[in-house]
Parts: sequence; structure tokens; C-alpha cells
Amino acid sequence: MSLNPPLCDWRQSRCWIIGASTGIGAALAEALAARGARVALSSRRREPLEALAARMEAGRAQVLPLDIRDPAALDQAAGAIVNLWGGIDLVVLMAGDYKPMRAWEIDLDAARAMIETNLTGAFNTLAAVTPRLLAQGSGTIALVSSVAGFRGLPKSLVYGPTKAALINLAETLYLDLRPRGLGVCVINPGFVKTPLTAQNTFRMPALIEPAQAAREIVAGLERGAFEIHFPRRFTGWLKLLRLLPYRMYFPAIRKMTGL
Repeated sequence: MSLNPPLCDWRQSRCWIIGASTGIGAALAEALAARGARVALSSRRREPLEALAARMEAGRAQVLPLDIRDPAALDQAAGAIVNLWGGIDLVVLMAGDYKPMRAWEIDLDAARAMIETNLTGAFNTLAAVTPRLLAQGSGTIALVSSVAGFRGLPKSLVYGPTKAALINLAETLYLDLRPRGLGVCVINPGFVKTPLTAQNTFRMPALIEPAQAAREIVAGLERGAFEIHFPRRFTGWLKLLRLLPYRMYFPAIRKMTGL
């Protein structure tokens, strides 16, 4: 049974990808545009957004640079999309920040930056889009979290808690918004080859390309899934680990990571 309205027909659908300049966001924007969707592209840097839009059919993309930490910029962009296209069918909050960190390496500036981008940025986005989607009576909000939010992991001192918060946030949003006609989903990727994961110095199991991640996301949205996680050969094991008691979980993670 679908927990959300399946997004089956992408032709002329109005999609806003926040964090579209590189990696999964750029790949998803291209995948949706190839299926006939109109895509609004946002990130802090204009140049990669314009380069991405140039690869799409003329008139298919709208470039709206912004900083997710700026609520006024998000509200202005949401208003611009509604004025241009008459509404928004899908909002994908892809923007995120990541820096590996251990407990003895706390960097407060980096920690604040991750919290402001990954978590406060989500609330800034919700404040801009939720009233508009409720007014139109339809639309789907997709929050991109991570398997790092499932349980505690080494080197994920700040990133993991922000992603765990997004999973909880998506669950709470679903309870509030689904009865009002909106869809809410959470996307939990494993390791995907992006500029952020390029910082990792450890072996990343089941590493996939952004294009494959985009295909998984599109398939999940078309199914009307609440949670979209991939690659399942990796995320399935992590889901099993979530069920372990702490006395088994901690030794298992130490053995798996070597950390």
C-alpha cells in the first residue's frame, strides 16, 4: 500500500530541487527533466546551476540561487516558482553539509555550519513551502537524510545527529500533513560518489554513482513510498543493525568499521 500519492506522470510537473548544483541533486534534476518535469534549481552557487540548466530542454529549468540558511531567500524563491508555474508539486530538500568528526576533534564552527544547513535549513524550507502546498491542497515534500541517521556511527559526531533529526522530522510531518492531502517522504541514501563523500578516507561499502541514486529516488516517488533507501544490499544490513541491543550493536559497528 502506498503511503503517499504516487507521482506517476512527470509531464509538466513542477519540481523544486534545493541542493541541485552537484551530486545526487544534479542527477535527480536531470532525471526529472528527462521525464518531462519542470525543475527549479537552487543552491548557493549560480554557475553550476546554469550549466545544469543548459543541458536541459529550453524552458525546462529555472535557476534560483540561494543559501538554505536564509529564510527570506527561500520564501522569495518559493513565491517566484508559484508565480511562474502556478504551484509546486514536489520539493526535494537535498542541500546538506558534512565534515567527518570524532569526539576528540570537536570543531564548533564546523558543527554549527552542519546544524544550520542540515537541520535549521530544513525548517527554513518548510516555513517557505508548507503554507503554499497546504493552500493548493497537494504536493510532496521529500527530505534527504542518510543512513548515518539510523544509529550512531564513528566520524559522524554532528552529521549523524542532524540526519537522525531529519528522519524524525519527516515522520512528524507525515502525521501532520498527510491527512491534509500532502505527501511527505524521507530519502536515506547509503554511500554515493559526491563531493561530500570524497572527504571520507575509509572504504565505503556499496558505493554508487549519483545517476543510480537518482533512479532509486524517482522509483520511490513513483511508488508513493514514505522511506526511500538505497542501495538495498547495504541499507538492508544497516536496518537489521538498528534492531540489535546496544551490547551487540557497539561491538558490531567497531568490527565493521575498524574504528
